[in-house]
Amino acid sequence: MWTQITLADLGHPEHADAIVNLLDAYARDEMGGGRPLSEHVRRNLVPELRKRQGVHVVLAFAGDEAAGMAICMEGFSTFACEPLLNVHDMVVLPAHRGQGLAGQLLAEVERLARERGCCKVTLEVLEGNVSAQAAYRRAGFAGYQLDPRMGRALFWQKLLA
Repeated sequence: MWTQITLADLGHPEHADAIVNLLDAYARDEMGGGRPLSEHVRRNLVPELRKRQGVHVVLAFAGDEAAGMAICMEGFSTFACEPLLNVHDMVVLPAHRGQGLAGQLLAEVERLARERGCCKVTLEVLEGNVSAQAAYRRAGFAGYQLDPRMGRALFWQKLLA
């Protein structure tokens, strides 16, 4: 089966449906929290993404089936004084894992970041998601630290709602 990697057109209904369905599959997975997306998110995700500057979604299709995606958002590195691209969500459906699809998605993300003049691509990964970590390492990613004596960077959050 052939694979097509494409930059999503958020105004294209097939791409919009693929984004919502892939993110829902990710949310239902234990690595995504194990719960489906709410109706509010399903209904409003793509329209809200369309409102934001610097959002890029890379989709992978295996034949006619949406098989994976990377939702990326542009940011800015103050230390480098250059843009960066953050992979905010990354998903490959279980039936398509182990076939190099994550690597293909990440290669397209890197191509897009270079095209946009970004200094780096960033992402977060759960400690227990060893298969994703392996895919990210194969693509050249590594833990982030400024000074080894200070340790690696941690991703924290504070919920506001």
